[in-house]
Amino acid sequence: MYDLLVVGAGPYGLSIASHAASAGLSLRVFGRPMASWRDHMPGGMFLKSEPWASNLSDPAARWRLDTYCATRGVAARHGEPIPVEMFAEYGLWFARNAVPEVDERTVTRIAARPGGGFEAVTEDGETVYARTVALAVGVMPFVEIPAALRGLPSGLVTHSSHHSDLDRFRGRDVTVIGGGQAALETAALLAEQGTRVRVLARADRLVWNDVPPPWERPWWQSVRSPHSGLGPGWRNWFYAERPGLYRRLPEPKRARIAATALGPAGAWWVRDRVDGAVEVLLDHEVTAARPMEGGVRLESEGTPPIHTSHVIAATGFRATRDRLGLLAPELRDTLTAVADGSPEVGRDFESSHPGLFLAGLVTAAGFGPSMRFVHGATFTAGTLVRGVHRHLRTSAPQLTIPTPGRRGAAQTVRG
Repeated sequence: MYDLLVVGAGPYGLSIASHAASAGLSLRVFGRPMASWRDHMPGGMFLKSEPWASNLSDPAARWRLDTYCATRGVAARHGEPIPVEMFAEYGLWFARNAVPEVDERTVTRIAARPGGGFEAVTEDGETVYARTVALAVGVMPFVEIPAALRGLPSGLVTHSSHHSDLDRFRGRDVTVIGGGQAALETAALLAEQGTRVRVLARADRLVWNDVPPPWERPWWQSVRSPHSGLGPGWRNWFYAERPGLYRRLPEPKRARIAATALGPAGAWWVRDRVDGAVEVLLDHEVTAARPMEGGVRLESEGTPPIHTSHVIAATGFRATRDRLGLLAPELRDTLTAVADGSPEVGRDFESSHPGLFLAGLVTAAGFGPSMRFVHGATFTAGTLVRGVHRHLRTSAPQLTIPTPGRRGAAQTVRG
């Protein structure tokens, strides 16, 4: 039986695995490394976060993004976006150097064992046993498509995360729904390949992020608006750099901030690619949609219907407990949910079911908006692994576990 089973091999899962291996835990890691970044984002996209805020986390901070870029002869500079393809390659490089071997099979089911611990079943039927589980499944289980579109076949409506390329839409008419980065960058890429594209947004205006201030600037400017992994300003700094303190806020306030802070906005570097190139229709919320010959008819209150051949919903993700489909129902149903429907997590990312730890987007209501971004992986990995050690020490009368910080060494802990 392993001390820790890490399910998911994106930025959070790989970071957790690196910290766990360094701490001497026996572990298995399952998942296709950087799968969402490799399989669900079209070529030509860029990372919205600053390069220095996009590091995966290892305890010694050896395997940073700027270090990888240097091996490719590329400088990772503040204010210069990194291509998504390069970031995915960086994640694979991190996995090779900072993480034990990753088993690329998919885990299809996780259940609690009657005597304690967990069992996980892989896609080919193998059962793996572990004392604790870190669930780092990313965003794909939480895809959100507006209710008006859910009845349409996948040939007519897709989510923006369903596309590794957009070539199938060349020469067609496509409507993108949403007003954030995913919608605007997807629309820009479609327009640049010759697709007739429009954006439908509920808001009455688009929001664009400002060009970030220079990294080096007068001290008084830094004091007034410090840099952070989520952008400049003290509020962003608190969300990005103090998630442990964020968790001390009242639960309803945490959930509200997680849902509303850093709302839909486009990066400054995509604005010129949208203005004048993409039709943008504001104050449009689709109320009904139905198939028609050659595509879809979209209806919005107070505006004429729109006929389009395909709809791409760039409408984000909703990380609720009920969407954790790989958890056995009897395990999933034991999880306490907070106001937004996401599972409750403790101070070290442990869920209400002892030994089950959660990471990434699903923890944003507990630890803040940084959990929606790669930047949150550093705090998560160190904190979560410390929580795993605490659980292993206290969960059984006698338990043999490795000593933290000494790979392969072991000690017997008596309760």
